[in-house]
Amino acid sequence: MKKIYRIKDNKEFQHVFKHGKSFANRQLVVYYLEKPGQNHFRIGLSVGKKIGNAVMRNRIKRYLRQAFLELEDYVSPTKDVIIIARHPTRQMNFHQVKKSLIHLLTKEKLMLKK
Repeated sequence: MKKIYRIKDNKEFQHVFKHGKSFANRQLVVYYLEKPGQNHFRIGLSVGKKIGNAVMRNRIKRYLRQAFLELEDYVSPTKDVIIIARHPTRQMNFHQVKKSLIHLLTKEKLMLKK
């Protein structure tokens, strides 16, 4: 994923947490904040140490990044999105993670079309 699509700075994470909206399902928590005038969406990923070792956490982050790349044309470009993985994502494969992400984004109307 290109650097322009990432949220890396702690201040940006905290800004989205404080001023954004959140929603969740059993596997993922999503925070988002409207950023008018932004040409592309940005995502931040958070997978806690309780989920597993570094290999497991990095695998989950790879799945989420790839899912966003595949959904790039459908995600609203004026949003900053932060995704927090919950414990059940440990047992999920890529297609299940993508399906869960699509479910959340359509539920909150963050996807433009399908």
